[in-house]
Amino acid sequence: MSGTGAYGWGFTDDRGVEAGAPARPARVVAYVRAGAALLDLGVTPVAVYGSGHDGVEPDPAKDGGLAAAGVPYLGPGRALDEERLRELRPELVVDVTYDGKSPYAVDEELVTGLGVPLVTLSVGNDLSLPVIIGRFGELGAALGAPDGGPGAGAPAGVPAEAEEAVRAAAAGAGAGCGVLALSGGGAEQVYLARPGAWPELARLAELGVRLLDPGPGPGANWLTTGWEGALDLAPALVLYDSRAHASRPEGPERLPAGARLVPWNPEIPPSPAAYARFFHALAEALGD
Repeated sequence: MSGTGAYGWGFTDDRGVEAGAPARPARVVAYVRAGAALLDLGVTPVAVYGSGHDGVEPDPAKDGGLAAAGVPYLGPGRALDEERLRELRPELVVDVTYDGKSPYAVDEELVTGLGVPLVTLSVGNDLSLPVIIGRFGELGAALGAPDGGPGAGAPAGVPAEAEEAVRAAAAGAGAGCGVLALSGGGAEQVYLARPGAWPELARLAELGVRLLDPGPGPGANWLTTGWEGALDLAPALVLYDSRAHASRPEGPERLPAGARLVPWNPEIPPSPAAYARFFHALAEALGD
């Protein structure tokens, strides 16, 4: 939803907060996931920042095309330098939210203190993947993405050809091809994803991919366990967290012999192009 209200430009975010500006913002600073999505849609941020998982250098898995586009990275959002941010003269800050209430990666008080509007879009499982992608498309259009951005006029969500590739590959792989999504936590620990907690995994399940559920235990999004938990589920294919802070699941003590590995960024930029790349990579692996 967008509007103007008392402003020349306005956009109502997924907290129900209307961000307003005298004119359409041209200088956008964003959380790296949101910034990469906006770049895909045709809006180039003036800078991006990371999360509490990120360090002083950008995570290549989360960068998308930002580095190639020359977009500077400012480090973790909670440690943003106020003066550095002022020097960038931002007209809008864009973050994400998992709970529909609070920005994930930036201190809201810092943004408020600068007098800069903040737009926060949901990426949690309260929304479906098509809706999440569609909301970023709406923001891109509101920020002046050329013709509404790539794919303007097409239905929101992952492109149909990418979804059909997954559907066909999943049907060909059959019920014996269990897929497990996980994030490595070191030599002794692993986080097993609960498929329903991740919009893209839920969508893959709808397309026929047999996502393995780790079962009961603590944790809304992940079940924390030892690597034997991954072995016990006997996945044929593993979507492994490819972000810099996660360890790679290698070795027979961690996964069954012959299990195929596909990198998965749990913070894929919410754009049709980014999700199409991931869906095609998965479809190819399912078809091997």
